[in-house]
Amino acid sequence: MAFHGSDPDAPAIAKVDLPSDRSPDSLFQPGGAVNSSGWSPDKTSLWELAALFLRLGATAFGGPAVHIAMMEEEVVVRRRWLKREEFLDFLGATNLIPGPNSTEMAIHIGRVRRGLAGLIVAGVSFILPAAVLVACLAWGYVRYGGLPQVSALLYGVKPVVIVVIAQGAWRLGRSAVKSAWLGALGVVAALAFALGADALLTLAIAGGIGVLGHLVGTKKARGAGFLMLAPGTSAGATASLGWLFLVMLKIGATMFGGGYVLVAFLRSDLVLRLKWLTEQQLLDGVAVGQVTPGPLFTTATFIGYLIGRGEGALVATIGIFLPAFVFVGLSGPLVPRLRRSATAGAALDGINVAALALMIVVSAQLARTAVVDWITATIALISAVLLFRYRINSAWLMLGGAVLGGAMVAARLR
Repeated sequence: MAFHGSDPDAPAIAKVDLPSDRSPDSLFQPGGAVNSSGWSPDKTSLWELAALFLRLGATAFGGPAVHIAMMEEEVVVRRRWLKREEFLDFLGATNLIPGPNSTEMAIHIGRVRRGLAGLIVAGVSFILPAAVLVACLAWGYVRYGGLPQVSALLYGVKPVVIVVIAQGAWRLGRSAVKSAWLGALGVVAALAFALGADALLTLAIAGGIGVLGHLVGTKKARGAGFLMLAPGTSAGATASLGWLFLVMLKIGATMFGGGYVLVAFLRSDLVLRLKWLTEQQLLDGVAVGQVTPGPLFTTATFIGYLIGRGEGALVATIGIFLPAFVFVGLSGPLVPRLRRSATAGAALDGINVAALALMIVVSAQLARTAVVDWITATIALISAVLLFRYRINSAWLMLGGAVLGGAMVAARLR
């Protein structure tokens, strides 16, 4: 048992070899433009795809690194649906688009095996088990969340969540901070986030600065244009299902940097700007997302339930995952060009280092809610030592935090 997290150490491949004569119309054809493995996609039925990804979605604890390793074992080693080189090409492609990497890998595999139908079946099957489980836990949270038994478990889990987020930031930093000037950009971004700057706008600006730094460094006097997305709904908007869908859709369509950056986006939009949630509820949602399989993005299911009960959970889940299906479907023919573009790579460098800064600032801010006394401080410290020094599986840390928190609360009540 392990937990969600973004693993920036996962390999990114420098290119995806696609035949130059492929048209965009071939994107959804079974086998796709990238499957040169020699194995016929007709050997994979939609039922096989559904069965595999339902099982993975119900058992894949551990975050994108573990999810992807499990997929590689199933589709490369055991079933031989793809060559390892092709599998790694898809993994590299997921780093170029926003959204949850492991979910996008499932969608890629479904697309290359059975076209558009496979894309939908594989993606939905991977998401569904976690979304249903999180919705059930959200129901229990709403009904019983104030009881000492449930509160005691979350009391011990939350400090561990903070440490796991911090570890994600550390891992991202090892690959994101490629130079001194990118480090400086990260510091500036962190200050901006700490002062309350909009997360999406800051990430977009950081991407633009990354491009400018590249152009100046290479002495290329070419202009560059940037698409500036609207920051979302206006402050004080009513918590309607329509607004909820649009907020989640925006987050799913713009979030680079892995699952834990999601926490920062949710906090910026739903806690600080729209005030639909408290920081306590957000942290509880992240804790629930940690103890369930599948993508951490199903935290949105929990939050949607808090805002709009069953309909809210469904709307939030569809909104945050929909962009992943669209981006995977459209990005195939564009991947080689993006990989070869130094300008696109520079923009991603700027976005990634800003995402790192965002993770650090948010983990520090949420720590004030999670680490509230000497017990939670001790849990956080022990978790940090075990996670960073001894690389203990975060699942065991989360379980240990829940048990210890429950025991301490029970002792206080005696």
